[in-house]
Amino acid sequence: MSIPADASSGSPPGLRVSVDLNLCQAYAQCCYAAPRHFRIEGHEALFYDPAPAAADRDDIERARVACPVQAIRVQDPGRDA
Repeated sequence: MSIPADASSGSPPGLRVSVDLNLCQAYAQCCYAAPRHFRIEGHEALFYDPAPAAADRDDIERARVACPVQAIRVQDPGRDA
């Protein structure tokens, strides 16, 4: 999984991803849209990268949009500032 960029490194800050596990129904559409960042293990255990690199924005947004219950939230400190 990704490690958040250090602000002092000059790298663009990463994204912040959260999934409302009370909404998530384990349809796994996020896993198909961004398999490097989301995966289902067992029957319904979702594992995801909470701090992907900003360069992975397209994959993360594709997963967010694919979620049928809109359980994925994405914040971008670099854009939200």
